Amino acid sequence: MAAGTLYTYPENWRAFKAQIAAQYSGARLKVATSAPAFTFGQTNRTPAFLNNFPLGKVPAYQGDDGFCLFESNAIAHYLSNDTLRGSTPQAAAQVLQWVSFADSEIIPPASAWVFPTLGIMQFNKQATEQAKEDVKKFLAVLNQHLNTRTFLVGERVTLADITVACSMLWLYKQVLDPSFRQPYPNVTRWFVTCVNQPQFKAVLGEVKLCEKMAQFDAKKFAEMQPKKETPSKKEKGGKEAGKPQEKKEKKKEEKKEEKKPDPEEEMDDCDAVLAAEPKAKDPFAHLPKSAFVMDEFKRKYSNEDTLTVAIPHFWEHFDREGYSIWHSQYKYPEELTLTFKSCNLITGMFQRLDKLRKNAFASVILFGTNNDSSISGIWVFRGQELAFTLSGDWQIDYESYDWRKLDPNSEECKTMVKEYFAWEGDFKHVGKAFNQGKIFK
Repeated sequence: MAAGTLYTYPENWRAFKAQIAAQYSGARLKVATSAPAFTFGQTNRTPAFLNNFPLGKVPAYQGDDGFCLFESNAIAHYLSNDTLRGSTPQAAAQVLQWVSFADSEIIPPASAWVFPTLGIMQFNKQATEQAKEDVKKFLAVLNQHLNTRTFLVGERVTLADITVACSMLWLYKQVLDPSFRQPYPNVTRWFVTCVNQPQFKAVLGEVKLCEKMAQFDAKKFAEMQPKKETPSKKEKGGKEAGKPQEKKEKKKEEKKEEKKPDPEEEMDDCDAVLAAEPKAKDPFAHLPKSAFVMDEFKRKYSNEDTLTVAIPHFWEHFDREGYSIWHSQYKYPEELTLTFKSCNLITGMFQRLDKLRKNAFASVILFGTNNDSSISGIWVFRGQELAFTLSGDWQIDYESYDWRKLDPNSEECKTMVKEYFAWEGDFKHVGKAFNQGKIFK
């Protein structure tokens, strides 16, 4: 089973394809979207990154075994299983057909229509109207194909559904209002079915279909454009004004050459959409600084012995005023079936909490066996309240768990910290054997 890291920026629909494929296949996928693991525009320009991924574009995948891939379709294919790729030669060819269809028929008109509404492309009425017509064409093709089908290929979700749905995500969120999508009920039914599958929701969260068609915002477009330098009066007049026209033209050409960007620094339109979004405020900004250095503990935990070094370090430096310790218990153990699917629940939650990593640490464990298991964990958060309420992005999963704040001075808390951090012990409160654990750090 594949295991590795996907480098991308947050909310990249191209990366979603690989993430959803991994949810279905059970591939162990870490997603690096923020410092220190990955900073878009910086990490992807370093010699080390470019050595593995020459174009410097994301998403980019590096396996734990060193195997590297770029191009989102290739990464999604690699992380898929046989069912997703197509279990027969015919099905595999049909999956490839729809993946190619997404690239050639969906993405170009979708980009031309949607990007101006996001402020990253100048509005062109003729181009937008043509894009709308092209969108109608591919929607008609899909609507006819889905008239007697639940999914694009066969009776189950395949990479065809994942790729086409992700390619249409921005269309449904920005411009396909009820009146525009009304002639294509089969497509909307299929899209809603896909994005509400647990594996899709684990990556996308709740997808809300747009109610009003977004329009070009000239003000937003102007704000997102780079500032142009105004030439000084000295450059405009004085001695320059008396020089022959030929020399002026030559200088202009030289200046143009100097200003050409390095190809490695250029972003495609989709990269620009999400990378240009304003940075969100720090949800923990209201809390006082703490003497407990979470990163230092995480380094101890990752690189040194857990029982003899990491845990003693934790208790020696733990700030009882600045941090709190919580026990979590999954509310619906009766719904847990195969253990690999249960582990995917944990992994999916961790992926959606990526921006919480700087201020939290957790060890979450799956206990038991297939069709008889439970999930519980120990979480350490900055502050004295559950951190999930501080950001809407962190609230997708936490309500599926019961949360209990622990007293860090109690023997119960110290025992739980020891057992969950070390993945060994009696776990008397569980009643099932340790199966496997996941660390959020």
